[in-house]
Amino acid sequence: MDFSRFTALQITDIEHEFKTSQKTGLSATQVTENQQKFGENVLAEKEHTVVSIFVRQFKSSFIYLLIFAAVLAFMLGEKVDGIFIVLFVLIDTFLGFYQEYHSEHSLRLLKKYVVSQVKVLRDGKYTKISSKDLVVGDIVKVETGDVLQADIRFVSVENLSIDESILSGESIAVAKKSEALEQPVTQIFEAVNLGFSGTHVVNGVAEGIVVAVGKNSQMGKIAHLAESTVHKSIFEKETTKISKLILKIVFVTLPLVFLANVLKGETTSTADLLLFSIALAVSVIPEALPVVTTFSLSKGALDLAKRKVIVKRLSAIEDLGGIQVLCTDKTGTITENKLEVADIYGGTPQKTLFYAAFSFDDSSFDTPIRQKLSTDELAILQNTKIIKELPFDPTRRRQSVLIKVDSSYEIVVRGAPEELVEHDKSLTAATKQDMLNWLSQKGKEGKRVLGIGTAKLTSPNNYTENSEVQNLRILGLISFVDPVKASATGAIRDARHLGLQIKILTGDSKEVAGAVGYKIGLLVSPDKVITGKDLDAMTETDFKEACLNYHVFARISPEQKFKIIESLEKTYETGYLGDGINDAPALKESNVGIVVSDASDIARESSDVILLNKNLEVIVNGIKEGRIVFSNTTKYIKATLASNFGNFYAVAFSTLFIPYLPMLPIQLLLLNLLSDFPLISIAGDTVDPNELKYPSQLNIKEFTILCTLLGLVSTAIDLTFFFVFSRQGAAILQTSWFIGSVLTELVFIYSIRTKKVFFKAKAPQVLIIVLTVIAGLTAIFLPYTKFGFEVFRFETPVFGNLMLILALVGSYFVLTEVVKNLYYGLTGK
Repeated sequence: MDFSRFTALQITDIEHEFKTSQKTGLSATQVTENQQKFGENVLAEKEHTVVSIFVRQFKSSFIYLLIFAAVLAFMLGEKVDGIFIVLFVLIDTFLGFYQEYHSEHSLRLLKKYVVSQVKVLRDGKYTKISSKDLVVGDIVKVETGDVLQADIRFVSVENLSIDESILSGESIAVAKKSEALEQPVTQIFEAVNLGFSGTHVVNGVAEGIVVAVGKNSQMGKIAHLAESTVHKSIFEKETTKISKLILKIVFVTLPLVFLANVLKGETTSTADLLLFSIALAVSVIPEALPVVTTFSLSKGALDLAKRKVIVKRLSAIEDLGGIQVLCTDKTGTITENKLEVADIYGGTPQKTLFYAAFSFDDSSFDTPIRQKLSTDELAILQNTKIIKELPFDPTRRRQSVLIKVDSSYEIVVRGAPEELVEHDKSLTAATKQDMLNWLSQKGKEGKRVLGIGTAKLTSPNNYTENSEVQNLRILGLISFVDPVKASATGAIRDARHLGLQIKILTGDSKEVAGAVGYKIGLLVSPDKVITGKDLDAMTETDFKEACLNYHVFARISPEQKFKIIESLEKTYETGYLGDGINDAPALKESNVGIVVSDASDIARESSDVILLNKNLEVIVNGIKEGRIVFSNTTKYIKATLASNFGNFYAVAFSTLFIPYLPMLPIQLLLLNLLSDFPLISIAGDTVDPNELKYPSQLNIKEFTILCTLLGLVSTAIDLTFFFVFSRQGAAILQTSWFIGSVLTELVFIYSIRTKKVFFKAKAPQVLIIVLTVIAGLTAIFLPYTKFGFEVFRFETPVFGNLMLILALVGSYFVLTEVVKNLYYGLTGK
């Protein structure tokens, strides 16, 4: 239900619409009717059973690919390979299940904000009921300390102010009134006669009519956004593309090879050819990718935990490395969400502060003011009698209190400075202009300004709205600032050095948001800010352009934050840093949701990364860690795809020229096992510093070009093996090609692990060296054993052939280095 129209409706019209009355409230019959018509005051929750969440983990093309590989392995009788592939699948699905199961708690935590007792008028009597029984049309009463349990249009208010920061991001409590507005408003901060579910009463009492409950309230809409948003990680999306590419290549190539060999009519049996084709398909599938990814992520999560960063979704570590745009809320993340006195205008600054502290109100201004007073001043303040008060009114834009000092009476007025300036008739033109110039400057600096004045009064009976300004004399002006966190400027600067764009999305005012953006070096001018109202007036095309071009967004609603993130994700991989309930949808929609430790429960549950340390520099550490993990994972993919596909095409092509299989199915599977064995350790490999300077992106087009070029080198060397050894018979070819294939894939690791010339790169992890040596020696010496002869049907290579194999492997490594460096040199990658 749209709250906008209720802001301009008269109370009588709302009563008529919901068949209620300020005097009696709803009857029992009407309660039932309204509940059926407008819904219950509960947040709609989509049920997700443990089984459904688990089954959902298998809905991935890469999982389908691995299951297919496992089935093929079992068909070949290779139980060990099949079992390991199934194990890889189970590890991957368990991690996904664990992550998603925890994210489903978001709505349950949201419900904590709307389930409590409410004072409601029914059948002419006030009574307390559970908030879930509240219905549209109910007349409710709220007071200081209450959390609103539904969206309410106020009927009467008395000095009412409400903290709406949980929804709007505005750190100042909003003064409320009951009168209808002249025109409907669309922004939460403009709806001064409405109260919203989840916000809390800072001061005052009020009565109101419930106009929206449950899913139709503003809180309900946020809950729906958070619930309906399905997160899919950056890396998952890209590996899905790779999985589909592999499947297409395999299912197009193998049938053609099989058919060509059948039509060729050579001596190889159809059954053997079928098993060979299946084994060749298994050999090209990177089945160890989940294990490599898991090891990388686990190491990254452990390193981040040491820096007091909790990663809820493991794949978020990789996604951190791929962030191109980091969006952040301002309140509580960049700023402290706590006002401080910044400057005082006037000749008696301490007196100005002292008089500013007189108030029945407990607004956001009072605490910072009182912190500036001495112990003696606080004692005087405590002992001075406050007789009456005229609360803040949006129309008058001021409030006042009547105090008694000795035997005389004095009015203390607080309010909008420009309002007080107009009423102080003692000001000279020059002084007035100087004061307004100071006010304008503080506004440009993003500071809020409070004007303080006094007026003498002869009798308390004369205390009225007019008397408070009849003899008004301004004492001074006080500016307030929500200070930027000490760590924020450095964290954002360092993030930008890592190739990130930074964007601030806040519910605060344009002036304040612009000043903060300028102060932290995000803006060249504090005026370069766009508001939510500006965005609402834009076409879809203009909205997208604004999202891309602006870096500070002010007066942004939760729905608009969501839409901005959604728009940015069409162009960039996007992360979001926030802390309030109003941030929950944006956190869940973004590729990576990040919150600080004191964030609201729902924000934490909607996030992927929680910063226990308020020093925001840890985000930079997370991004670096993400890029390390991403780099090592892509090393595995490049290594397996380039070498495997090169071997795949060479072996498949060679079948057309010989009357036997160039490599037996069992030899292909062993080749696959030995080449993948050391690659698992690449998860902990070292990474060159230059690879951390830019967002990690798995660009499929560039990735395919590089792997194709390197695959062609592999194919060329493999075909050389074929033409050199095919003349010496089936067993010699199969054995020599097997040894050469294993060794080329092992040395390829040392080339593909860096974009530099291999000897200029950081030294590889010791475990990689150890495992590649073990795998290489196994490939070389297994054909010399009885086991290799009987099980794998190898034939012992003669010394000359072994030297020739090693020479071809060396040539392959040199060619790979040349092609790789030419590619990176020409493309500037």
